[in-house]
Amino acid sequence: MKTTEFIEIAADLDNPYLQKWKAEGKKVVGYTCSYLPDEILHAVDLLPYRLRGINTTSTMIGDTYFGPFICSFPKCVLQLAGEGQYSFLDGAVITPGCDSMRRLDECWRKTGEDYPNSAPDFFHYFGVPHKIVDYSLDWFVDEIRDLINAVEKHFKVKLEEDRLRASITLYNNSRKLTAKLDQLRIQENTILSGSDALAVILAGTALPRETYNMLLEDFLNDVEGSKKESNGKKKIMLLGSVDDSIELMQTIEGERAVIVADNLCFGPRQNVNFVDESEDPIPALAKRYLQQSDCPRMFGLYKERLETVKNRVTEAKIDGVILQNIRFCDLHGSENGLLERDLEAAGIPCLKLEREYGPMVETGRIKMRLDAFMERLDK
Repeated sequence: MKTTEFIEIAADLDNPYLQKWKAEGKKVVGYTCSYLPDEILHAVDLLPYRLRGINTTSTMIGDTYFGPFICSFPKCVLQLAGEGQYSFLDGAVITPGCDSMRRLDECWRKTGEDYPNSAPDFFHYFGVPHKIVDYSLDWFVDEIRDLINAVEKHFKVKLEEDRLRASITLYNNSRKLTAKLDQLRIQENTILSGSDALAVILAGTALPRETYNMLLEDFLNDVEGSKKESNGKKKIMLLGSVDDSIELMQTIEGERAVIVADNLCFGPRQNVNFVDESEDPIPALAKRYLQQSDCPRMFGLYKERLETVKNRVTEAKIDGVILQNIRFCDLHGSENGLLERDLEAAGIPCLKLEREYGPMVETGRIKMRLDAFMERLDK
C-alpha cells in the first residue's frame, strides 16, 4: 500500500473499508480516547472508530453548547455530529480524557435532543481513573465490565473469552508493526516524513483491524528496503495536544525539518506496551491501558514523562522539540511550560506553539515562529 492511500483514508471521516463494513450490516462505535480498550468492541464484531473533528467549516453548533472559551477539539467533534456527519455511527463511548472531553458527553446528549439523528442510539460514558494505584485499577476493571454489559445488552451480543483473547493477540500484533514503523522514522537517514507516519497511524483508527494489519505489514515490507541519502534536515520531536492534522505536520516540516518522533494522542504512543496474553484478559486489558502514563491526564507522573522525552531525544538524535497545544488546553498548556523549562535546562532547544484545532487559519503566524526556530537550530 502506498502512503498516498493512507493519507486519503486519514483525510476524511469516511473510507471505502468503512463503507464495505456498513454495507455488510455491521455496526460502528465511535470513541474519544486511546484509554478505551478497542479489543472489547472488536471481540463482539463492532468496529472501534476513533472520533475526530476534521474538515469542519464552522463551530456554530459547538459554540452553542460548549461556549467560546474551551478547547476547540471537542467543539469540532460536536459540530460534525450536529451536522449529521457522524450518522454512520451505531454507538459512541465518551471518556473523560480531560474536562472538555467529559463535557462532550452531556453536550452531545443535548445536541441529540435538538438535532434529530445527531446522536447514536447507544451512548455510553466510560470513566478512566487519573492515577495508577491498586484501587484505581480495580475501579477500571469495573468500568470495563460495565462497558461490556452495556454493549452486550444494547447490541444483543455476548463477549466470549476466546474471542477476546484472539482480539488481544491481533492488537498486540498491530503494536509490533507500529513499533517497526516508529523505528524506521528514527534511523540515521529517515525514510518517512512525520506527516506520512501520522497518516499511517490515523488510518488505523478508522479501519477494521485485520485489514489495517495487512495493509500496514505490506507497507512496511515496501519501505523497509528503501534508502535515503542524508538531506541535512533538522530532526524534530513534536509533543502536546491532540493532533490529527497532516497539514500541520507538513507545515512544521516544510523544506528544512522532518518530524522523526512524537508523543501525541494520535501518535505511536497509543500502540506502545502489550496486553499480557497469559493473564485473565479483562484485568490484563485494564492494566495495559491504565498504565499508559504519557498523557498529562495521569496525575503524579510528570517526571516519568520528562524522562521519556529525554530518552527519545537521545535515541532519535533530535535537534529540537516543538511543544504545541490547543488554546484552552489546561493539561498540555500547563505541562508544556514545565517541559520547556526542563528540556531547555538540559540543553534541548524548544519552541512552544499555541493553536486552534481544525482548519489551518494561522499558517502565516506559525510559519514565522517555525522559521525563527529553524534559524536558532542552524546556529
